[in-house]
Amino acid sequence: MLLLTSLILMFIVFVAAVSRKLNVPLIIIALAIGIIFGSDVTGIIYFDDTKLTQQLADIALIFILFAGGFGTKRSNLKPVIKPTMLLATIGVLLTANITALIFCVVTGWTFLKSVLLCAIISSTDAAAVFSILRTRSINKSVTSIAEIESAANDPMAIISTLFIIQLIIGTDINTFTSILLFSWQLFGGVCFGILIGVAGSFLYNKIRNIDVGYLYLFLIGLILLSFGLADLCKASGMISVFFTGFIVGNQKIPYKNGISSFTETLSFIANVGLFILLGLLVFPRNFPSIWFLGILLFIIVTFVSRPLTVFVCTLFTGLSLKEKIFISWSGLRGAVPIVLATYPAAAGIDDQHQIFNIVFFAVTLSILFQGTTIGKLAELLNLSGKNIRKVKQTMELVTVHDTNYELIEIFVDDEIYRGECKISDLSLPVGTTITMINRNNSVIAPSGKTIILPGDVLSVLIENTKVEEGTNEILRMFSKQ
Repeated sequence: MLLLTSLILMFIVFVAAVSRKLNVPLIIIALAIGIIFGSDVTGIIYFDDTKLTQQLADIALIFILFAGGFGTKRSNLKPVIKPTMLLATIGVLLTANITALIFCVVTGWTFLKSVLLCAIISSTDAAAVFSILRTRSINKSVTSIAEIESAANDPMAIISTLFIIQLIIGTDINTFTSILLFSWQLFGGVCFGILIGVAGSFLYNKIRNIDVGYLYLFLIGLILLSFGLADLCKASGMISVFFTGFIVGNQKIPYKNGISSFTETLSFIANVGLFILLGLLVFPRNFPSIWFLGILLFIIVTFVSRPLTVFVCTLFTGLSLKEKIFISWSGLRGAVPIVLATYPAAAGIDDQHQIFNIVFFAVTLSILFQGTTIGKLAELLNLSGKNIRKVKQTMELVTVHDTNYELIEIFVDDEIYRGECKISDLSLPVGTTITMINRNNSVIAPSGKTIILPGDVLSVLIENTKVEEGTNEILRMFSKQ
């Protein structure tokens, strides 16, 4: 089994390397690999344990949601908080109910069963949205809304799905109790998440002088504590984990860049493992009986309920029609809907895996059609610029003492600036030092005689109150093209 696992993982890496230029999302590759090695295609691995899948998927989602919260910056959230939070809460409910109403009328399904199906697919996928949008230069307010919504709307979909399952299986709760339960899961999860996030940030700074490996271990413990404590108190552990990540990610903690990379790595591994597992669970031989329903669900969500929801939730926001269209199209479905699709079977109300197969089919269509065309649509709507350049080397200011200094990166964009300047000619703020220059993926140790050229990435040690001043001083030495 270990040999087979190694071959699967290496195969994913090679396929990803080959398909990189095609912008094929990683989750599609992982799903395809899972299906290929699964029961219906090669038959190498037989897997049909829905309950085990749900348990493992929940663990993966904990780390994925924490990473989503950790990467959500308060500075990006503040200007777009109204439309983003509306889309992540009311928008999820609107999407589910509009889709369910149409699906119910067209197919003849009962409304309760339809709304369960549509609640499952009502959230967008952070992993797919982040991986695509963060490789392009697109209008900042638009990408902020799409990215933050995708990270924040999963908990509402999870709560809604669990709530509807309870109604279907006949849990003995009245309407008033249902509303209280729903409200407690939502707001209790937020409170636990904020509380543990604040406490975790405080403790991080108290234990900052220990080896960095222990800080990573502490992070895993903090994530599990956030979920476990909220879940023990019957609040939403998923919401708690997201807000714990949000609080910690916006605090000043030691080794923050390293911890950020660690959370991204955890999320990446969780996503890959999750989609391989979900691919193994799929039996493509069942698709002929549900392909029409899968296509219908995809069409309703993508072309009717999602656009309506976006237009309603972004009223009076000042967003243009082009921006609203782009936000609507960037609502990719992904990990959470497929995971939630295992819940009905685990609860004993989807024995034939009909709901799971329909959701899987619709999500696959979403990733294939929307995921591979987002960049082209941004260009068509004149919302896209040049691709964002990724820096191969990064540095982090590591100290166990409080400091007012930051280690920042300044990119002298060679598509904007021209000319050159000598470091000794700069009038940088007192105490500011250029510690390293990244030029064509090579590291240069600078001196006063070193020449800075367009295309260079400068690592600069500077007081946090003088970042803008220092940046402007360096860039003013170059002329605009």
